[in-house]
Amino acid sequence: MTVTRLRDIPGIGVDAVGDAADAAGDPDFLRLENLDTDLRPPAVALAATHAAVDADSANSYLPFQGHRSLRAAAAAHVGRLSGHAYDADTQCVSVAGGLNGILNTLLATVENGQEVVLCDPVYAGLVNRVRLAGGIPRFVPAQPTADGWTIDPERLAKAVGPGTAAVLMMGPAMPTGLVLDERHWSALADACERHDAWLIYDAAMERIRFDGRPPSHPAAHEKLARRTITVGSASKELRLIGWRVGWVVGPAPIMADIRLVGLTNVVCQVGLAQQAVAAALNAPDAEADVAAATAEWQRRCETVLDQLAAYPVIRPHGGWSLLLDTRPLELTASDLSRRLFDRAKVAATPMDGWGPSGRRYLRMVFANEPVERLTSLGDRFRLAL
Repeated sequence: MTVTRLRDIPGIGVDAVGDAADAAGDPDFLRLENLDTDLRPPAVALAATHAAVDADSANSYLPFQGHRSLRAAAAAHVGRLSGHAYDADTQCVSVAGGLNGILNTLLATVENGQEVVLCDPVYAGLVNRVRLAGGIPRFVPAQPTADGWTIDPERLAKAVGPGTAAVLMMGPAMPTGLVLDERHWSALADACERHDAWLIYDAAMERIRFDGRPPSHPAAHEKLARRTITVGSASKELRLIGWRVGWVVGPAPIMADIRLVGLTNVVCQVGLAQQAVAAALNAPDAEADVAAATAEWQRRCETVLDQLAAYPVIRPHGGWSLLLDTRPLELTASDLSRRLFDRAKVAATPMDGWGPSGRRYLRMVFANEPVERLTSLGDRFRLAL
């Protein structure tokens, strides 16, 4: 019998579609279902990983909070983007991937029955972690427009109330590509101050923006600096998905609790991977590397938008994926996913459970297929429909 904490936690759908595509074993399938990318990780990270195989220090539980070189690199990285200095010893811990960092942070900040504010639609894995930590998701709807997704800053701020433990934001958001800016942080600063709430910032994709602008980091806002907990990851920007390394950076008192949760949960991170991530964060060409990858992902995004111009797709402002509204097609997202899979060899994920509006949308990941293959998408849609 399912334990209570799992009763309101559905699957994410990606695994089912991905398993089916793997089972088909057909290289003609377009793999748009999972947040993978075929772009190579930074060369310095690959070299450091190879070297770590022979290093005794990489084959150890210690230090539990992560190698100091990684924590120093992560603290400096967050400091550069936020304009706020962090101490690697007291204000940073490493974690086994960004989502492990999100769960550890929620467990350290949310009491049972408290609310966590999220945008809608949103990645089901974030919603599920809020529930696993005993929190109650409070959704604020984002609006699809001809120019992409928007969310009203005042409406976001009004969702923060006496029962709010934290606001969990991501920018660009997954899966919409919604980008938040100073207007949102200013509105949230007063609300979080008034209700003594944390702002948990999922920074996994913050530099993957298609407007050429630098990240808008909430800790850069004076009133939010002492309330912002930044959770970063090597998986997206650095393309180090299988390394499972992330970091959490924030005020020292709460970081002590997050570190304790980490010791009680995953214990430590992948030893073979930590020096590789530190090297990638510290590399002289680190910014150019992310910018080059982003430019290629933007090319792929534009190809999908062009191929599906006749369909109700919503432009993302960054990230690895975009959404299609299935309602004008008079289909559910699950129906469209099945048609694309069975008739056109396209694997794409319906968003049931991805926030209250999720069931309307089909998610397509453009990060894992080259432009040459994506140019067949329009024909495949016509075949499916």
